[in-house]
Amino acid sequence: MANIFSSLKNAYNLFKHVDFDKLEALSKKVDLPKIVETISSLDDKQIQGMMKMMGGGSGKKKELPPIEGDFYHLGDEALKDEDRELQLKVRAFLEKEVKPIVNHYWNKAEFPFEIIPKLAELNICGLTYKGYGCPGKSNLMEGILAMEMARIDTSISTFFGVQSGLAMGSIYLCGSEEQKQQWLPLMQQFKIIGAFGLTEPEVGSAAAGGLTTTCKKIDGKWILNGQKKWIGNATFADILIIWAREEESGDVKGFIIKKDNPGFAVEKMQDKMALRIVQNGIITLTNCEVEEADRLQNANTFKDTAKVLQMTRAGVAWQAVGCARGAYENALDYTRTRKQFGKPIASFQLIQNHLVDMLSNLTAMQTLCFRLSQLQDQGLLKDEHASLAKVFCSSRTRDVVSSAREVMGGNGILLEYNVARFVADAEAIYSYEGTKEINTLIVGRAITGFSAFV
Repeated sequence: MANIFSSLKNAYNLFKHVDFDKLEALSKKVDLPKIVETISSLDDKQIQGMMKMMGGGSGKKKELPPIEGDFYHLGDEALKDEDRELQLKVRAFLEKEVKPIVNHYWNKAEFPFEIIPKLAELNICGLTYKGYGCPGKSNLMEGILAMEMARIDTSISTFFGVQSGLAMGSIYLCGSEEQKQQWLPLMQQFKIIGAFGLTEPEVGSAAAGGLTTTCKKIDGKWILNGQKKWIGNATFADILIIWAREEESGDVKGFIIKKDNPGFAVEKMQDKMALRIVQNGIITLTNCEVEEADRLQNANTFKDTAKVLQMTRAGVAWQAVGCARGAYENALDYTRTRKQFGKPIASFQLIQNHLVDMLSNLTAMQTLCFRLSQLQDQGLLKDEHASLAKVFCSSRTRDVVSSAREVMGGNGILLEYNVARFVADAEAIYSYEGTKEINTLIVGRAITGFSAFV
């Protein structure tokens, strides 16, 4: 009797969940008894597979893996707890304070000055320098933070790189002790904003021997004449590091020029397609007077300038990693939520092929930059090491951002989907801090023993 009641109860529960109208309609299209017989002959594993294919499964929402551009967990392994904490603190700042506003400012080609005091609170400017209020951390840590910034926006990373690397670095490496004491603590706190003027309208790659901006010492003062172009932060910088060729000796010297120096003028460059937040300027020096006390006392030849460029070139390689990572992570997120033909496009084979290609390039770039920073921390960094990283990473970044745009279809060219900026900004990374061709020749000279420079 108990078995009969149990069977009736099961039948009742079954009928409660059966839509008889749909069942009748289905019976007109297929051999329903045959389907029931076939399904009843399947084992549990086969039934589970069939239900999964039909979208039934366990009824639970599929839990997707986290979106993580550091696929080999290099940061987890290499950083001390306090440095890892700092990395996450900087990431949180960028996610909260920069990401929500960056498209607006990028589109208007304006700089978000409101973030500067908040950036100062992080205490990361001049990260690797010892003394003068600077944290004195590793080059690896600096590279990772450059990557974190570029992961959200390359323009913000560039602004920071000019301030912390090129401008402060010139004073740190080439300035006198008095100049370091005067400027570095204030720059570290962003109370003084700096810029770096080397490139000229007609002189980019040939800066080592072709600077047309001149300096001449007259009555104890230096008189500078010439122009500089593409100078980041130039329109609002308080001080600018200007490199000029001495008329008498032909040597390259560096100067700290204040924005109110007589004979100094700057004009904002317009209509850029990349790094639109960066305020690049054209500087004109017309009999610009500079005191001897504002000449970088330990910058006497272009070799001294090159020390600064070697240091910052490694940072640009890390920027390329960040740009690629930002594009990859945004594209991956998009493909997991964007549906076509009834399911996420991330489930399609060709989309997964693009994603894996992106991740492969990104991971190779990361591992190369990690080793580069290790060499820098060990005092073993050479020009060719930095140049190889710049060549490889800037080239591969182009590939990554291109694939990121491709998997997003037409939406990839819209700012709101957070990939179009990376596509444009990758072009700037590809060219500045030494073109692919120049950096290739630096590496080529190192491995062959022959110089192929003109």
